[in-house]
Amino acid sequence: MTDTITITLNGEARELAHPTTARQLVSGIVDKEIGTDGTPVDGTRLGLAVAVDGEVVRRGRWAEFALAQGHSVDVVTAVQGG
Repeated sequence: MTDTITITLNGEARELAHPTTARQLVSGIVDKEIGTDGTPVDGTRLGLAVAVDGEVVRRGRWAEFALAQGHSVDVVTAVQGG
């Protein structure tokens, strides 16, 4: 039996296996393998930012940042323009 947690992802409840890191969450969203530095191993760019409970989680910390029950996670896409 796997432990699970429920988080809010971009405003919607989502159940995840526990433990799940921010890197694993992003990897599942974009369907790409993400390296420990937070960049895709295929060399492409993500253009994403992750915030947990209103605080930005730096890309280099995604691999170590374990999501917990009740976290509110926003994964946003960078947009250019003025």
